[in-house]
Amino acid sequence: MSSAPGASVPAIATPGASPVVVTMVVMLGSFMTVLDSTIANVALPHMQPSLNAAADSITWVLTSYIVATAIATPITGWLAARIGRRRLFLWSVAIFTIASLACGLAGSLSEMVIYRIIQGASGAFLAPLGQAYVLDVWPQEKHGPAMAWWGVGVMVGPILGPVVGGWLTENFDWRWVFLINLPFGLICFTTAAASLPEPKLPARRFDMLGFALLALGMAALQLALDRGQQLDWLASWEVRLEAGLAIAALWAFGVHALSRPGAIIDRELLTDRNALTGMLFITLVGFLLVATTALLPTMVQTLYGYPVVAAGELMMPRGIGMMIAMMSAGQLLGRGVDPRGMLAVGFVSTGAALWGMSLFSPDQGAWPFVVTGFFQGAGLGLIFVPLNTVAFASLAPALRTDAAAIYMLLRNIGGSIGISVAVALLERQTQISHADIGSGITPFSVPWADPATLAAAGAGAVVSVIDGAVNRQALMIAYLDVFRAMAIMAVSVLPLLLILRKPRPAPPVHLPD
Repeated sequence: MSSAPGASVPAIATPGASPVVVTMVVMLGSFMTVLDSTIANVALPHMQPSLNAAADSITWVLTSYIVATAIATPITGWLAARIGRRRLFLWSVAIFTIASLACGLAGSLSEMVIYRIIQGASGAFLAPLGQAYVLDVWPQEKHGPAMAWWGVGVMVGPILGPVVGGWLTENFDWRWVFLINLPFGLICFTTAAASLPEPKLPARRFDMLGFALLALGMAALQLALDRGQQLDWLASWEVRLEAGLAIAALWAFGVHALSRPGAIIDRELLTDRNALTGMLFITLVGFLLVATTALLPTMVQTLYGYPVVAAGELMMPRGIGMMIAMMSAGQLLGRGVDPRGMLAVGFVSTGAALWGMSLFSPDQGAWPFVVTGFFQGAGLGLIFVPLNTVAFASLAPALRTDAAAIYMLLRNIGGSIGISVAVALLERQTQISHADIGSGITPFSVPWADPATLAAAGAGAVVSVIDGAVNRQALMIAYLDVFRAMAIMAVSVLPLLLILRKPRPAPPVHLPD
């Protein structure tokens, strides 16, 4: 059973563990798994002929990883208490690395999906365990700077994924998208085995009913979000069934978790004001981060003609802004600055950057992408570090692993929702804009559509050229509409900051003599 508030702080069983080394080790483990959630996206067209897969089935390479991660993440706390946090981390790194090798050697789609499921399930534990380790090995007053360093791996990973994946695919082979994990996995495993401490966590029973309900709900939700884009959402009976299962299972899980002590997610996490508000915020952060990561590369390639690698390089300022903001936020938190003020600045900066993206022009250069990307990254960086400080401030240390697992799960769910909503809105606005623009085009509204021009070029060719121009303009307008909607979403949550309590000093984690 989970410990109640005020329970004794778990002691670290391995004396002399360097907090800096522990932080770097768990950051590497977290970075590998988060990077793998997006690194394979740009390699899918190259995988398709190698794996003899159809265009509508190759996406299972992504879906299988996401669904496996969603199912496995909630049991991180129970497994850590059952077999030990250090042992679970080592097993996760080892299995993830072996599964990455298997993915790189896969010869068919079925093999790839199986290996990606293993990869996603094993890697699901690394980020929550890493966050719990960082909170344990550093004293309360240094949580801000420590979380900033760890957060770089978690937040920058999704941005670097398409860049690294595109570069590896173009210069080597798509299999290196997975094989690149081997050296980093070996480094992470050997360093973790030598340096990670083993916390003494209270024993707990496994909540089979809670896990079954949560796993069913998360799997059904992820499948509905992923398959909905291909099957026209609720027009498909498959998506209706998956959405219905998700709603029913998650509702039943919520009732179960609130009414039963010792549930797989402790009800204290669902009743703590800061923790619950933080869950909403981290879902929105995942939405804004991953949706923008999905939209911008395709936009600059489709409308501006950038190649894959150059499109990825245009995303780099966002990562740079995020890293600078995270480091700054960590230092400010260490000096006692109210994290709620930084959250407000972060959401405003993110909203302003997205609004700037809604003002893009079809004939602009690279500079607007650089500026808006930098400020969006800085805004998200100013949100992530203070948010973790506020959300975990009032929780008992024994609940940190569970809380970290839920936060990573919700960030991933927010990303999945973000991609689905953004793509659906993009398609809808493209159709609307195409109809609006097309309705105003007649032979009299096109200056060069005189009879001589039509006779020389052929009416069919002229219509094709006009339709291409309309498609381009309609798609551009749709992108701007999506960015504008995301900007409004970013600033609309500002009133919720009034709910958050300012963190109080918490007892430090005690090391044995």
